[in-house]
Order: sequence, then structure tokens, then C-alpha cells
Amino acid sequence: MQANIAAAKAALAHLDVEEKDVAIKAASRDFFWYSPVLKNRLDHVTADFVVRPKDEAEVIEILKVCYEHDVPVTTRGAGTGNYGQAMPLEGGCVMHLRHMDKVREIHPGRVICEPGVLLKDVDAATREHSGQELRMFSSTWATATIGGFIAGGSGGVGSCTWGALRDLGNIIRLRVVTMEAEPRIVEFTGEELARVSHAYGTNGIITEVEMPLAPAYDWVEMFVTFHDFMDAARFSEDLANQDGILIKLATVFEAPIAHDYFQRVKPHVQPGTNLVGLMVAPHSMDGFLTFAGRRPEATIIYRNDDHNWERGPGPVFEYGWNHTTLRALKVDPSITYLQVRYGHPNSLKLVEKMRDDFSPEVLQHLEVMRESGRVIFAGLSLVKFTTEERLNEIIKLHEDAGAMIFNPHRYTLEEGGRQTVDDRQLNFKKESDPKGLLNPGKMISWDDPDWAFNEMYAHPRLQPLTKA
Repeated sequence: MQANIAAAKAALAHLDVEEKDVAIKAASRDFFWYSPVLKNRLDHVTADFVVRPKDEAEVIEILKVCYEHDVPVTTRGAGTGNYGQAMPLEGGCVMHLRHMDKVREIHPGRVICEPGVLLKDVDAATREHSGQELRMFSSTWATATIGGFIAGGSGGVGSCTWGALRDLGNIIRLRVVTMEAEPRIVEFTGEELARVSHAYGTNGIITEVEMPLAPAYDWVEMFVTFHDFMDAARFSEDLANQDGILIKLATVFEAPIAHDYFQRVKPHVQPGTNLVGLMVAPHSMDGFLTFAGRRPEATIIYRNDDHNWERGPGPVFEYGWNHTTLRALKVDPSITYLQVRYGHPNSLKLVEKMRDDFSPEVLQHLEVMRESGRVIFAGLSLVKFTTEERLNEIIKLHEDAGAMIFNPHRYTLEEGGRQTVDDRQLNFKKESDPKGLLNPGKMISWDDPDWAFNEMYAHPRLQPLTKA
């Protein structure tokens, strides 16, 4: 199968097609460079051209033309993902959905919008319309699109109350276009949502999303300090278990993260300060202050509604989730990270063991989440990178101890998740993308169904440039 790039570009010339090399390279990249392993393997990847559809009809036209000419298509939003999802491994076309940015309908408890709208713009529209907001969003709320969040995200700010993105009820409906000779429009709800959510656009292009909303609040954002890290972790777990206190964020940072990497927080903490970042609903503040008052180990050093900081820190949520890694990288380029699941009921014991085993080579950064009604921790640990071999050793030791790793140093669906084949997604790809042209190289089970996960999968066109 040989792609006819020239023919596809000619057929799409009447659309918004980008041919400048610098712009094509920019649209071919995401935040893969968070990982030195992925940077070494993906830095050279680029598309042949970029096309920006303005509506679903143009999406269908692009897919039909590219199917006819055997041109790979990689869909893309803002490119804020960290795992190489938006990287066109086989070149071809990057379909950039930036123009599909309309909020179409707002109803009590739900919003319908196009995939290219920014998360912050969804919230702005729903707040203005009826005082509502998204239940959860990524820390890249200001720059990320809702379609990219659904296609590549797993949780975020709000997951301490609402759980993970793929939990039942957190996505209501997705509208998807297939890549066939005659592309079809398919609507997914209920059990079918798992066929396309968190699939990186490997088996269809999302053209419309329907998401649940919650009441919007002027959240009280706070930083709370602790001398002891485990006190900070226990405080956050206990707070999340307070049924009457509504929170949207509870993030724990091991010392010296706050002092070394949070430049606007640094003047207010010491190297040994452990920090908790919080978002609490205003009507829950009396309950929260009562809760905090029972814990003399906790000291509130910042409230966005009442503080004397000469220079405010900005949104507290922009210190958590993947923004923690970003802030650390700006100070120390040798930092990378892990994604860890510390599950119920031994989450705190496992956190403590990993900290005892690896600190300060691995610093704990924890996000409170809910899973099946229980509080757990997601770890986005900061790792002082030395070699790829040592990184793999750290990962194995976590897994041996019972901490599940969602590996952010892998660019395939399966390796970055539970290291198993998702038959629902694979079977839908066979149905919706018979030539395998959508985001090729990201689904191992399509390329090599017998892959044993005993080493890193390397797409045939993708090999390390140098030894990491």
C-alpha cells in the first residue's frame, strides 16, 4: 500500500491545507518530550501536510480522499498530550480540528460541543448560560481541547469527586466518523463508549461530544503545608472521605518539589516543606476549616480569596496533574515522571513503601481520585532520569510491589495502559478503519496481535536515534 500524497493534497486543495514545513512540524508534535525515552524516538517524526476541517462534512471529505489514496491520517487537537498520541508515525496527513470549536447546546446537567473547543471555553459558555461547568478537566484547561481530553485523557481536576473519565456517566455520547471508502457516522453511548474513548483517534474521528456538567462555583484554592509527607497524604485522603465537604482537587507534593520547582510558591516554603494543593467549594469552607482545625500539623499558607502574597501563584490546579512535571522540567531538564495507580485498600501503605524505597530519586506527587466510590491515589511521580535501563528498573520494582504503572514512556495504547489488548477497540478498528490508516503505529494489537509486552514495542519506521 503506497500513499499518494500529491494526489490527496491536490484533491483537498480547496480546504484549509497547510504546506509550510515549520507549521507542519509544529502540528506533528505533542508533549512527547516529557519523556526522554519518547523524545529519543519521536523527535524526527513529521507529517507530509496538515488540513484543518471546519465541520463534519469536511472531515468526511478528508477521510474519503485519504482512504482513496492510502494516506495515513493522524487527528489532533491542541497537542497537549504527553505520550506521542498526536505524532504521525507514518507521515501522511495531520487532521487538525482547531476550527471545529463550537459549543452547540447547553442543557441542565449536560453540554454538546465540537471536539476542537478548548476546555476553558466550554466552561466559560456553560457558566454564562446557566452557572454550570465541566465535572473534570486536565491541568491544561486553558489550552487543551475537549476532543483531545476524551481521546487521550484518563482523569484530571475533579476526579477526586467524579472518578476517572471512562467511569460510567462521565461521558454521555460521542459522535464518530469512520475511515472507509464511504465514511459512516456512528453515535456511541453506554457500553459502546469504551470502543472509542481514550483511543487516540486510532479507530475513528470524534466530531461531536456530549458531556455531563455540575454546578459551577468560585472555588477556594489553597496551599496547605506539612512537615511530614505522610501527614499530608493522610490529610488529603481523609478530606476526600468527608462526605459533606465538596472538593475539586487534592494534590500532594513531597518536599522539596514546592521549594525547588514552584517558583511563585518558593518564597513561602522551605526545602523540607510538603505541600497540598486544594480546591474547595465556597459553601464547604466552614466544614473544611473545621476539618483542618482538628489537624495541628496542617498550616494554610495561601487562599486565593484571602492572601497577602505580593505575587499570587495563579490557579492552584496548574501545579498539579501533568503541570507538576512541566514546572519541574523548566527548572531541571533531567526530570521525567511515572504514572502510578495506588489502589484501594492499601494505597497509603504502598505510597509510603515507594517513598521509602526511592526518594529522593523518585519524588512523590499524588492526586486524589475516586474509584468505585473509594478514595485512591494516582501518582505522577517525578523521576530524576539517568538511563533508560534504570527507568525500566524503577518501573519493574513498582510493579513487583503491587503499584500499577501506566507507562508514560510508551506511545502505544496498550503499553501506556494495562498492557493488555482491548478487544472492543481492536474490533471496532477492524470495522471502522479496514486499511489501518488512522493514527498508525499506536495500536500494537493491530500491528502485532501476538506481542508479548516483554520489551518496548518499536514501530517498523520508528527506531531510537541514539542510546538514551
